[in-house]
Amino acid sequence: MAFIVVQFLTGLANAASLFLAASGLSLIFGVTRIVNFAHGAFYMLGAYVAYSLTTRLDGALGFWGGIVVAAGFVALLGTLLEMTLLRRIYKAPELFQLLATFGVTLMVEDLVILVWGPQDLLGPRAPGLAGAVEVMGLPVPTYDLLLIALGPLVLAGLWLLMHRTRWGVLVRAATEDRDMVAALGVNQKWLFTAVFTLGVFLAAFGGGLQIPRTAVTHLMDLTIIVEVFVVVVIGGLGSITGAFLAAVLISELNAFGILVFPDISLVLMFLVMAAVLIVRPWGFLGRPTKPDRRPAGAVSRPWKPLSPALQAAGLALLVVAALMPLVLGTYGLGVGAQMLIAVIFAASLQFMMSTGGLDSFGHAAYFGLGAYGAALGVQWLGLPMELALIAGPLMGLAGALVFGWFCVRLSGVYFAMLTLAFAQIAWSVAFQWVDVTGGDNGILGVWPADWASGPEAFYWLALVAATVCVVVLRRLTFSPFGYRLRALRDSPTRAEAIGIDRRGTQYAAFAIAGTAAGLAGALFAFLKGSVFPDVLSIPFSIDALVMVLLGGVATVSGAVVGALVYTLASIWLVSQTDLSRLVLGGLIVFLVVAFPQGIVGTIAGMRPVEAWRARRGAATSGLVAAEPRP
Repeated sequence: MAFIVVQFLTGLANAASLFLAASGLSLIFGVTRIVNFAHGAFYMLGAYVAYSLTTRLDGALGFWGGIVVAAGFVALLGTLLEMTLLRRIYKAPELFQLLATFGVTLMVEDLVILVWGPQDLLGPRAPGLAGAVEVMGLPVPTYDLLLIALGPLVLAGLWLLMHRTRWGVLVRAATEDRDMVAALGVNQKWLFTAVFTLGVFLAAFGGGLQIPRTAVTHLMDLTIIVEVFVVVVIGGLGSITGAFLAAVLISELNAFGILVFPDISLVLMFLVMAAVLIVRPWGFLGRPTKPDRRPAGAVSRPWKPLSPALQAAGLALLVVAALMPLVLGTYGLGVGAQMLIAVIFAASLQFMMSTGGLDSFGHAAYFGLGAYGAALGVQWLGLPMELALIAGPLMGLAGALVFGWFCVRLSGVYFAMLTLAFAQIAWSVAFQWVDVTGGDNGILGVWPADWASGPEAFYWLALVAATVCVVVLRRLTFSPFGYRLRALRDSPTRAEAIGIDRRGTQYAAFAIAGTAAGLAGALFAFLKGSVFPDVLSIPFSIDALVMVLLGGVATVSGAVVGALVYTLASIWLVSQTDLSRLVLGGLIVFLVVAFPQGIVGTIAGMRPVEAWRARRGAATSGLVAAEPRP
């Protein structure tokens, strides 16, 4: 019994820090609707700056003052970020905000390594709180008791701020209807800036409080952001009290899960999150919200099949690609095969997002399931490569059928969050089911058959697979099924009013995209000869999103170009600099702000191209107008 009580107290202490970070994110999302992936980076920065200050300042005043000053300094950085970057994308789809803040996260990761180094840092003990007290005969750190008391105090302070001040009334009103608040004459810009600053301060303060308990590392951001997203979704987007309850629930789940269910401890919180999203999508204390933005794939001009001239150009490029083994060496062909696999992966996500209007934040789940399906087929069933390449897509299809059945019942940010939760569940299973998946050691020895073992043969195999996949997805886009899917993307209410089955159509699209991603994963497993849980991770999903954005999210097959450019740039950057994440993050931010239509979308929107399209359309319809006289 004593051990259970102590474990419960440990969970409560963890909940305090988690609540501070989660309350800030919940506040930011509730008012600004920004899916702030950089929140974990601010948490990490708070820990690093607090470490630097508390190791240089003496006494209790220096320690606590250092943590508060560190949080204030990071909040100031957050203010600058909000004013220079986020103000430009408040009206953009959630995808753009997620990618922009993810780019900031990548940049911060390399910057902290540049300033503080890659090694873990151990912060000082809190003055006067370095010891432990006995609870039922077992020691409990005194600092943990302070954190347990701090959580409810911060909750009470935020409640008073929100319910007893005019600023808090405005913030709550903006959480309900920010357009109404703007119509009443409230300056939205400064209200958003103030809320964002407070949210970042809370995150940095939570990070600073952790330095006496855990080592400060440059991996803290990704670790905490996943838990924070789970807490915010379970508690209800925009609900601070809900965030507190969810933080306690998740922290206790982690504290006892590792004792009761050690083999699935990482899965538990994602299972809870998925269950809450399915039963009550708006969380414990949240409220249903209507999607107020168009999906990322919404287009401003109608799509048309490729003209004969563009088909001929595409065929010529395909011939050039097929001749690449004549000029490329073994390394070049390996890079080429990886780029083609990325094409399949990105095209499958684009079909889901651009054609279906389904913004998925967890598409790596189906890529990873395909990779594990092929690897397990080889290792456990002794399948030849040909059959394993069928098993991979089938595994992706199975995952898509299971996860998609729940996901298509939601829409908007809730849909995106549920896809993220299922991806994390798949990652956790692969990571912890060591007997089957090998855990962190992965599955090794997944090599192609003899006829495909050469770099030229595997490259051609990947080229055939990518070509077939892209052609099939394009044909589906312009088929009656594709028209139904696009109608649901552009206007779900009208589409359903004319008899289109929304769930059935989107469920089918989900399954098709998952199968294609599974094929990419199976090819990836044979290319690398191994599979690790990383192929199911969040950064892998983000890679696919960046490829789609880079090519043009409002295009039919822009992801093909995006995948080729992004994969090549990533490989080149890693070989050229140790700060590849800094450069890549800066590139992502630049793309979101200055180049939101992507490469293909921008080219298609150029005036000469528009004029050519107009003339072609007129010629096709037999309405060729006479050239104007000079």
